[in-house]
Amino acid sequence: MPKKEAEKLIVYTDGGSRGNPGPAALGVVILDEKGRVVKEYGEKLGVKTNNEAEYAAVIFALKKIKALLGKEKTKKMEIAFRMDSEFVMKQLNGEYKIEEERMFPLFVAVWNLKFDFGKITFSHVPREKNREADRLVNEALDKEQGRLWQ
Repeated sequence: MPKKEAEKLIVYTDGGSRGNPGPAALGVVILDEKGRVVKEYGEKLGVKTNNEAEYAAVIFALKKIKALLGKEKTKKMEIAFRMDSEFVMKQLNGEYKIEEERMFPLFVAVWNLKFDFGKITFSHVPREKNREADRLVNEALDKEQGRLWQ
């Protein structure tokens, strides 16, 4: 019987807020194991803090991957998150305690989504290595409201 290998995705996420809190957006770049772009997303979030936007990007990415591939496939997958928010990465890895009450539901949302996946890791990368996700955040924030449907 052939050994079934788990598929791996590398996901770069970024969230940003202009004003903190202020107009916020997320950026997500999903790559396959070989580093080829599978999908990328940039989306406005309304008024949020930087940390809320960072969490929103992770939640968005997990939901998109599950919607694209289905729960059966994601159960066997490894997802390697790369983000430039060391603070949020350390919270997701259980290294930092969550003290802001409004962050609890976001952490719980990530925690609950993790059950639909094989292995999920969260790593910090320098901002220079997260340029594509950052670009998507800024493009989403710069988009004029009327142009969203084009």
